[in-house]
Amino acid sequence: MTAGMAGSGFMIYGAYGYTGQLIARQAIARGHRPLLAGRNGAKLGALAQELGLPAVSVGLDQRSALSRALEQVSAVCHTAGPFVHTSAPLVEACLDARVHYLDITGEVPVFESIFRRHAQAQQRGVALLPGIGFDVVPIDCLVRFVAQRTPGATDLELALAVLGRMSSGTARASFEGLLRGNLVRRAGKLQPIPFGQGLGEVQFSDRRRAVLAIPWGDLETAFHTTGIPNITTSLAIPAGVARGLPRATPLLPGLLRLLARPWPRRAVLSLLESQVTGPDERERSEGRAYLWARASTRDGRRTEAWLETCDGYAFTAQSAVLAVEALARTPRAGALTPALAFGTDFVLNVSGSVRHEQLPPSALRGPS
Repeated sequence: MTAGMAGSGFMIYGAYGYTGQLIARQAIARGHRPLLAGRNGAKLGALAQELGLPAVSVGLDQRSALSRALEQVSAVCHTAGPFVHTSAPLVEACLDARVHYLDITGEVPVFESIFRRHAQAQQRGVALLPGIGFDVVPIDCLVRFVAQRTPGATDLELALAVLGRMSSGTARASFEGLLRGNLVRRAGKLQPIPFGQGLGEVQFSDRRRAVLAIPWGDLETAFHTTGIPNITTSLAIPAGVARGLPRATPLLPGLLRLLARPWPRRAVLSLLESQVTGPDERERSEGRAYLWARASTRDGRRTEAWLETCDGYAFTAQSAVLAVEALARTPRAGALTPALAFGTDFVLNVSGSVRHEQLPPSALRGPS
């Protein structure tokens, strides 16, 4: 067990959720006994009994009870999303209690809000570390890697290919992100672009894939980490979807406006919560993800790098616990990205992570 992490050294808030349970089990496997927390006492109690761990039932709106719970720990790993609705009260409570805050968000507004509190966190001696799971950790480490090798870079392109299913929490956060609109970063500022714009192809380390620009949280974290002013983030999509997208693009604005209305929005969120399930153990063990980053300068210099990781949820379970451990070994203060807090190679500590500076021969396959 890491020094300083004895007993209930950290709390997992939202522990009974899909990813929260994975993190709790990973923590136990690494010798920890985290304090489980969340607002649903029945679900929390069942998990605590199964795992033999301490637990406290507390809602984020119960400020006094939350403060008392935080007195038992030195750090919180927040897993109850969508974080655009849940992060602010827990960040506030952690700052007041001088307890380190970590979460697994990928939501642009959450990063913006937390990074604005950098000075306050430094004054309180507290680390605010949003995005310590997938995909932020691998992309953040990868963009810092290419940026360090490309002094004066002005443009950063990122792409991600995920082979596997979403959990309901990820699906709900992604849906709400789509309703907020599509984004790129230009001249250091986030700018809206229409959905369907930014269709292209990227050579990943296993094969070439069609990709589409979407509003990943890395638009905020990658800028915070590298300072590169122009950033585009893309997701791999099936070739058939890419071929049909030009015909569907004119319909998307109206559809999104409809889904953003209160009743349709609530209905979709409820459906995603009840019907979407994350990958099972076999799928997690077999899943892979592929990431690509390219930094370039105005005079044509560029650096590309590729990364392969295990399934995103298996990755998050490992990286979250590793981040808590690293923070216990060497405390930080301020609002930080994973790569700024733990370094470019932090991602390589997660089993199954392989970084390529040149394309492997297996990549020379056709688009999929």
